[in-house]
Amino acid sequence: MKLLKFLKIPLLLSVFMVLASATDASKETERIHNAANVLKDFGKMRESIPHELLEEYSGIVIIPHMINAGLGIGGKHGNGVAMVKLDNGKWSDPVFITLNGGSFGLQIGVQSVDLILVFHHRGVLTKVKNGDFTIGGDISAAAGPVGRSSTASTDYKLQAEVYSYSRSRGLFAGITINGSNLGIDKKANENFYGPGASSADIFSTSKSTTEGVRMLKSTLESL
Repeated sequence: MKLLKFLKIPLLLSVFMVLASATDASKETERIHNAANVLKDFGKMRESIPHELLEEYSGIVIIPHMINAGLGIGGKHGNGVAMVKLDNGKWSDPVFITLNGGSFGLQIGVQSVDLILVFHHRGVLTKVKNGDFTIGGDISAAAGPVGRSSTASTDYKLQAEVYSYSRSRGLFAGITINGSNLGIDKKANENFYGPGASSADIFSTSKSTTEGVRMLKSTLESL
């Protein structure tokens, strides 16, 4: 009898650990809330992302608190979310992504940057699937136009495939992301959406009803 009780303890602990790992998506939920807060902060700025740009373009990547560091050799790392515009005009559920990159040159210091990438065609993001691609290799990013009026975006003719916006301490910050690698965070996607969740499936739907996702979408639509 004592032996049976002894065997049950590790079994129950194992079941508890499996259930906990399967249901704990607190880090992913926090990432979604941080992304929504980044959009809110950009919306409060005097010169922000033109609304017309978001109407015409079909994909977005939001990376809160990306670390941009350098001491001779620089490096970038950030975790964020990506969304694409569906055929009905709604934004898809967020796919969790990572961005990593390096650079050479005279540089020193550490900087926390909120980064937004706006993609002209959603296929650029959906084709990433479970792989990754290099910005500047597979596709280049240009500094995005800013302004509240329609002319702010039309003057640029919106020819770039990707426009980048970065903000540090409430101000726009110039940062080079060409050469950075954008990849799918498979583990985060499975933690939040469940085992087997793929970026292709997430990009194709807009059915998540969680409070964080709803807030993220509404913030993006009102930007």
